[in-house]
Amino acid sequence: MTTPSSPTSAWRPGMPGADTLPSGPAGRPSAPGQDGHGPETGPPTVTIGSYPDYPSAQRVVDYLADNRFPVEHSAIVGTNLTLVETVLGRMTTGRAALAGAGTGAWFGLFIGLLFGIFTAGNWLAVILVGLVVGAIWGAVFGAVAHAMTGGRRDFTSASSLRAGQYAVIVDAQFAEQARQLLGRMHMPASSPGR
Repeated sequence: MTTPSSPTSAWRPGMPGADTLPSGPAGRPSAPGQDGHGPETGPPTVTIGSYPDYPSAQRVVDYLADNRFPVEHSAIVGTNLTLVETVLGRMTTGRAALAGAGTGAWFGLFIGLLFGIFTAGNWLAVILVGLVVGAIWGAVFGAVAHAMTGGRRDFTSASSLRAGQYAVIVDAQFAEQARQLLGRMHMPASSPGR
């Protein structure tokens, strides 16, 4: 005969292993990096150069690859990240309806093509009807969605992440080889500490 266990019967302070947490529904806790919930712990790395823009860092890795360096042991790391939201223009109800019509037309074209494949009659008419109906519904939904914002966001924008510097790092065991190759490249790099 078994008795139902309570949460406190499985683990209590003072039991052997009391310095570790008990296992929970997801299993035993582990250190970050060992279970995919933290930074990966890998081999130690060394910064071999720091560059003001991504194309320069990319050129360095490309040069290393061209000279048979094992580039799978390298990485480009952007530091001093900044989120930049570029305002593209003013959003009006008409523009929202127009954008919705475009999206709806693409969806309507897709649905029209699906129905057109299985139509015995005029398949081109089915595709055109799907396109028109999709554009109309898209315009209606775009206008309504914009009107429901109440003017809180009357502009369109595009967001991007920009880094202040790009560091090229390699596994420590390949650092000397990478530095020798970069010495032949003759490309200026700022110091890794900057």
